[in-house]
Amino acid sequence: MSLRLYWGWQFFATGKGKLLNLDKTVEFFTQLNLPFPHLNAILAGSTECFCGLLLLLGLGSRLISVPLIVTMVVAYLTADNEVLMMIFSNPDGFVTATPFLFLLASLIVLVFGPGLFSLDALIAKVFQRSEKPVVELRKVA
Repeated sequence: MSLRLYWGWQFFATGKGKLLNLDKTVEFFTQLNLPFPHLNAILAGSTECFCGLLLLLGLGSRLISVPLIVTMVVAYLTADNEVLMMIFSNPDGFVTATPFLFLLASLIVLVFGPGLFSLDALIAKVFQRSEKPVVELRKVA
């Protein structure tokens, strides 16, 4: 649970920062030679911000971890490409790069789910209670 809460907040704060400082984010994406830097800045910031909030709440956790994983893979491929290319010769560089812990947290949530104290778990519990077996009464002749 604390992993989901901490990294949900981190994603939210990072995405919010990108959106509130959109000009700086667009400038950075332009330096990385990303196509459509303005659109990509909005997409990355929105994904991190809104999916981070959902992760924080534990709502749709496994589903929203997928776009977060994609965003972090893109971050490795663009901003930390040299670290990615040296993953086998310098694994310390790979695991100390900024996207690593964000990516790892997203992968953990994808595989193990959001935990017991999440809206996903609460919704599952409500639906399990409402699905009581129907007893069929038969007339014995």
